[in-house]
Amino acid sequence: MVSGDHNPPFLRTYKLLLDDRGPPPPQPPPPPPLEKDADINLPLIDLSRLILEPEECKAEIRLAAAEWGFFQVVGHGVPRELLDRLRKVQANLFRQPFAEKEKGELLDFATGYCYTWGTPTATSLSQLSWSEAYHIPLTPSAVPTKLRARRVIDEYATRVAQLSYELAGVLAEGFEGKEARGDIDYIEEHCKPSSCYLRLNRYPPCPIPNGVFGLVPHTDTDFLTIVYQDQVGGLQLLKGGRWITVKPNASALIVNIGDLFQAWSNDVYRSVRHRVMANSEIERFSIAFQLCPSYETIIHSKKSPSIYRSFTFMEYKQQIKEDVKLFGHKIGLSRFLA
Repeated sequence: MVSGDHNPPFLRTYKLLLDDRGPPPPQPPPPPPLEKDADINLPLIDLSRLILEPEECKAEIRLAAAEWGFFQVVGHGVPRELLDRLRKVQANLFRQPFAEKEKGELLDFATGYCYTWGTPTATSLSQLSWSEAYHIPLTPSAVPTKLRARRVIDEYATRVAQLSYELAGVLAEGFEGKEARGDIDYIEEHCKPSSCYLRLNRYPPCPIPNGVFGLVPHTDTDFLTIVYQDQVGGLQLLKGGRWITVKPNASALIVNIGDLFQAWSNDVYRSVRHRVMANSEIERFSIAFQLCPSYETIIHSKKSPSIYRSFTFMEYKQQIKEDVKLFGHKIGLSRFLA
């Protein structure tokens, strides 16, 4: 790695994994291979219809969350101009020298953010994510920042957090009619902005041909994730036992259900496995907002009989950490069946 290079040293650090491509450790049975040209358009929902056709629009959101676990939204209220500014800020942050990124001083100290890359726990190529990320908690700074990057990030986070509450409220209303108001209050009470995260992702070009993950297959450990991605593509989700590629849409934000919403809804809505495939020629950017509760929040199914036992968010995170250490991958909600 030359001085000032902005790319993480993947080839040097993971040389043994890249050179030794023998059998990986035991993994869950793989799904059938991706069919050629199996690109799809996710359900696309225009949120401006919540004003003119509220019940029809809400029904579409709930159906997409139940059948797909993923959907796209337009009319989301996040200005195109803000998305463009955010993308410039994101690209600039990732193009700083790698040594500077590792120091963790590119944003102000009050954010408590961290910079990560690769997968330190990987013992096989199937566990390696060829990507780097800034994980930014949305805890307000005690001192007003003068950094343009942080101001743009905060402006975007404020808008997308409000969108996440709106969507969570629509989904919560689908539970039990007259009790829906309490469900909406639960989200707003336990998922304060201070417990939510923004993850800025970059997927560098990967010179290893075929089969390297930009982000390994996983489900999201939150209530909702809202993603703004570029037009490079590479996001795939598992549907009907088959990996299918999501076509990028420049006007849309992608929304997906997380594990906590699946448990809370008693499997009415599904947290779907997804992944990002590495690109050999061009870098890819995405930004993910994660609607998370505080660690002490108790997650319990809203219907009886409950599929899952009650657990705290901290318990869930700790179990994932232990499983990744022992098995190399997340096991997830099946650990918490009633």
